[in-house]
Amino acid sequence: MAENRISRRTTLLAVSGLGATATAASMVLAKLPRVEPPTEELSSDIRRTIFRRVWETPLIDTHEHLPDEADCLRGPGGTPQEPWTVLFQHYLNSDLRTAGMGSQDYNRFFSESISPGEKWKILEPYWLAVKNTGYGLAVRIAIRELYGIEKLSGQTVERLAESYQQMRRPGFYRRILCDLARIESCQVDSGRFRESRDPLLLMQDLSIVGMFAGPNLRGFGEPTGIQVASLADWHRVIDWWFDKYARFATAVKSQNAYARNIDYDDIPAEKAEPLFRKRLAGEKLLPEEQKALEDHLFWHAVRRATQEGLPVKLHTGYYAGENSMPLGRVGLNPAACCDLCRRSPETTFVFMHICYPYYEDILSVAKQYTNAYIDMCWAWIINPVAAKDFLKKYLVTAPANKIFTFGGDYRPVELVLGHALIARHGIASALCELVEEGYLELEDALELIDPILHGNARRVFRVAEKQQALREAPWLQGSSTKCHYWLTKTLQIWPRP
Repeated sequence: MAENRISRRTTLLAVSGLGATATAASMVLAKLPRVEPPTEELSSDIRRTIFRRVWETPLIDTHEHLPDEADCLRGPGGTPQEPWTVLFQHYLNSDLRTAGMGSQDYNRFFSESISPGEKWKILEPYWLAVKNTGYGLAVRIAIRELYGIEKLSGQTVERLAESYQQMRRPGFYRRILCDLARIESCQVDSGRFRESRDPLLLMQDLSIVGMFAGPNLRGFGEPTGIQVASLADWHRVIDWWFDKYARFATAVKSQNAYARNIDYDDIPAEKAEPLFRKRLAGEKLLPEEQKALEDHLFWHAVRRATQEGLPVKLHTGYYAGENSMPLGRVGLNPAACCDLCRRSPETTFVFMHICYPYYEDILSVAKQYTNAYIDMCWAWIINPVAAKDFLKKYLVTAPANKIFTFGGDYRPVELVLGHALIARHGIASALCELVEEGYLELEDALELIDPILHGNARRVFRVAEKQQALREAPWLQGSSTKCHYWLTKTLQIWPRP
């Protein structure tokens, strides 16, 4: 028995080791992440090695809502189309509302009728409450790295407005995404499919939500020129979109989880046909009829995506916005994901946003099902600590070739930089902690960096193949925009603020 006793000396050494680990972790948190890799503030060779490698490794950004750069510069004389407060409008505006900002102040803050100083007076009472959320951190990091503003205040808000205007000029997308955030390419959800003028950087998903939810007869039907009089005609509409864009699309995407659970039954055409005719006639469908029609069309689109080798990206978990999320229904998403994977094992399903806050549940789906992949897009700014916790657990639970660790999920490109730096910090911290806690060796952690930052995305979304097709995209032929993605790299280079 004596041999099995834990000595007081062993216990003290263990406690001191835990203390050292905590100290190492706390030293990393002394500064918010920057574009330059952290060095002097890191307390161990393990951390210095992992952080340096994570900072040097390019990211593939698997989810954005970015418009084309030219669309952001459609103001008078090529000036920014949107005011500087767009930096606070996606997603930080929701935190401002839940912190108590009223409608009148909210509308005045985002209007163009008052000065930056007056806007700061509106923002200031809420800034302390929101600046440390993930949404707030992304804004703070972005304005520091892009404009050299360490602290937003009444003294710096005018400079923020001026610097925003100065930064938004031709080439600023590549300056932010490629030079500063070290992003290879983005995958953009534009509502249907955008024929981007910079398609190698802003690769596009094909949205399927309007093909089945509703469906959106005008938005998806009219561009095809098909006269829709039957369910078979609508199938032809769906097929038209795949025929036209599948070879260029990185994936298909649906955010239908905002309206319902993602439990799609395989409804036969003969049952869906009379329901579709009612929809064409403008008759209101009963909830169970609407679900049956959507379920049938969902599977038509998913089967076509599967035939084309396109992964199916589905929103899961937390809702954007405020005062609207039915958490009980959101909690049903993971079980529905299991049913989808089981029903169509040949389909690659990508479950987005770690199904926050049900990330333990969605982790079990990825471990159990071969065709279940997890995308951490948006997660790092919903809850940075939970995202780090999820990644640590994922890497010792489910296969590492089925996770994508970054998607900015933003419309303003400036905030992608802030989000990317939060993600790099979280990824590096998760790997360091797994090594320090004895779950990985340093070599194991370093081997994971390339796959989880870009290798998995390159393989699953067939990035090289898609980019080759995009170089010959018909909407670029005979147009000067064909060379836009090559020329922007040669434009003026901004100095660091």
